Amino acid sequence: MLLYFLQRFGVLAATLVAASLIVFAVMDILPGNAAETMLGPTATPEAVAALTHKLGLDQPLYLRYAHWIGGAVHGDLGLSYAYGSPISPLIAASLAVSAPLAIMAMAFAAVIAFASGVYAAERRGRTGDAIVMGVSQIGLAVPNFWLAILMVIVFAATLRIVPAGGFPGWAHPMRALEALVLPAVALGVVQAAILTRVIRSALLEALNEDFMRTARAKGLSRRAALWRHALPNALVQILTIMGLQFANLIAGAIVVENVFVLPGLGRLMLQSISNRDTLVVENCVMLTAMIVIGLNFLVDIACAAIDPRFRANRA
Repeated sequence: MLLYFLQRFGVLAATLVAASLIVFAVMDILPGNAAETMLGPTATPEAVAALTHKLGLDQPLYLRYAHWIGGAVHGDLGLSYAYGSPISPLIAASLAVSAPLAIMAMAFAAVIAFASGVYAAERRGRTGDAIVMGVSQIGLAVPNFWLAILMVIVFAATLRIVPAGGFPGWAHPMRALEALVLPAVALGVVQAAILTRVIRSALLEALNEDFMRTARAKGLSRRAALWRHALPNALVQILTIMGLQFANLIAGAIVVENVFVLPGLGRLMLQSISNRDTLVVENCVMLTAMIVIGLNFLVDIACAAIDPRFRANRA
């Protein structure tokens, strides 16, 4: 297990380095720079050149990359060109919204998916299975931004049960959670539909294994065998998908955050792109990449702990 952990950690480190190089290179080749955006189209070339020099954008590419990585290692992400303030607090404040939102959406998706996926697997080929698969197909087809707008109209504007948008901050925990309920549901519906199908498929595959026939032969009911043996053996596949989904929820909430006017990571990235605040965009994208890569690493370790066969196959 220790050797497997070290191997996966080495892959994690190499992937992070490669991701940082790609992110920095892509941001550098984009046309224009922050100085041109900040000064506007009427600025003189001399003024643009002076501000470019002040911001350090005229330094060699390798030097700027070294400064960026060196600062990040020491917790200094630099200054935002547009806001004129340190980037670390900006990202921390945005992540304080996006992370709880993703957790709530994933929890909603997991509860719905496990209940419906197990229910469908128990009733394969019957009416209940067909209903669950039909509803999950609808969930896959509904765009989360359209669902978000519909929920604002129904639950906020019409019924006035929850706020229509905005975020009061965590100084008021209950109000903050209320502000995240609708966005979490809007984000979680599609993920619940995907996870339901994955859980059903994984359980049906496990139900056809020899150990399930042995369990049934020993007197276990179909339901008991499913919960005690099929579900634990299907967890590797399920956890892998859940890890990818959670990372996707953090990275892909830009539209929903804008619908609900949430000051999350997606909204910060969108505003920074509009302002050509490349340093903020680089750090946000790199943070997202770290979350995705880190979650994949944790999922690999968890799957290896659950099923030694997974460790042998990935070694």
